[in-house]
Amino acid sequence: MKAFALIASLLFCVSSFAGEAKTVKLLTIGNSFSANATHYLGDLAKAGGHTLLHQPLVIGGASFQVHAEKAQKHEADPADKAGLYTSGRGLKENLELQKWDYVTIQQASIKSHDFATYQPYAAWLRDYVTKHAPQAKLLIHETWEYRKDDPRFTKPSDKSGEPKTQDEMYNGLHAAYDKLAAEFSARIIPTGDAFHIADTDPNWAYQTDTTFNPKIAKTPELPNQTHSLHVGWRWNKPKTGNGPVTLGMDGHHANMLGEYLGACVWYEVLFGDSPVGNTFIPKGLDPKDAAFLQETAHRAVQARLK
Repeated sequence: MKAFALIASLLFCVSSFAGEAKTVKLLTIGNSFSANATHYLGDLAKAGGHTLLHQPLVIGGASFQVHAEKAQKHEADPADKAGLYTSGRGLKENLELQKWDYVTIQQASIKSHDFATYQPYAAWLRDYVTKHAPQAKLLIHETWEYRKDDPRFTKPSDKSGEPKTQDEMYNGLHAAYDKLAAEFSARIIPTGDAFHIADTDPNWAYQTDTTFNPKIAKTPELPNQTHSLHVGWRWNKPKTGNGPVTLGMDGHHANMLGEYLGACVWYEVLFGDSPVGNTFIPKGLDPKDAAFLQETAHRAVQARLK
């Protein structure tokens, strides 16, 4: 009996430490940024003992307006292909496909700093989600700042209101998403906060390699991009034919580190389970960096709860 009691006690402790296993049904209405941020989400969920059922609705570069107008086209004519996603269903059918626990929306990153671009489309989507998935909780995915050496900042626009630095972009998008969340009484998935914490960490943040000159670089030369959360500089193969590779800069999209950081944020928000100590680490990611990113994601989520 004593042995049985001891085993039962140990099992209780392990169960309490691991937390309750959950199944989350998630529909994301977004673009490449939502795809980036959820890339490793299923792997983290599995390693944490949870189950994720995820239906992504992805349109490259899509804003609130693009998704709202697609749904409106489908309402006007269900046979119009312009109103359908790659699944062959409209937004209405996707919302009614499952009893989703969560539905997420987000603004296009290039417009994220400008709240004037959010409405009336964000409110239209909120109302549409409420109508066709009334049981789902609406979450607002806060997207992230571009890399500090992105052309948006190295060759800033003269357009009024356009952010000229990484900090300006973050401050703008942070304020805009906060305002929307307050209007909707909705919770934020603070991916942008986590990126900013990592991008400004004095001991970890990516630093621009000022010795690299893209104008004279030859394949396979690349700058030191240690701790970049973004794709950054890379050599691109021609899309067709046998032309030469070309050097390109993508300071927008997340690389493996950024995708892992984003997924850790989403994991804690959706499952209520800290990513710190999660055993899933993508192949090629340094365990020390993974630990930093887990801690950073946890900090960002917990800061929103205070």
